Amino acid sequence: VQLQASGGGLVQAGGSLRLSCAAPRSITSVFNSYVMAWYRQAPGKERESVASITVGGATTYADSVKGRFTISRDNSKKTVYLQMNSLKSEDTSVYYCNANPPWKKWGQGTQVTVSS
Repeated sequence: VQLQASGGGLVQAGGSLRLSCAAPRSITSVFNSYVMAWYRQAPGKERESVASITVGGATTYADSVKGRFTISRDNSKKTVYLQMNSLKSEDTSVYYCNANPPWKKWGQGTQVTVSS
């Protein structure tokens, strides 16, 4: 299963973006059974977990994004969101959504570039 993230772009430092990730039809019947998460990978760095959300809505965040990013999910729409506020240049990465723990295949991700 590959989840496709969208909503990335170029934004100035301090700005906001909202990423979305809709589950493909093949997993919509089981989407509500999975913990979902957003990950990111900057050039030359390992992929890291940014935020995670349980089926019931409990969330966890990496220390680097706490207070700035908000993960949410709409189980009726089978979609996961990442609201990113107060963006910093160090947030520049390709962002991916996946289950937590992640499924084997990764989608293409969406590029977020924050200019200082």
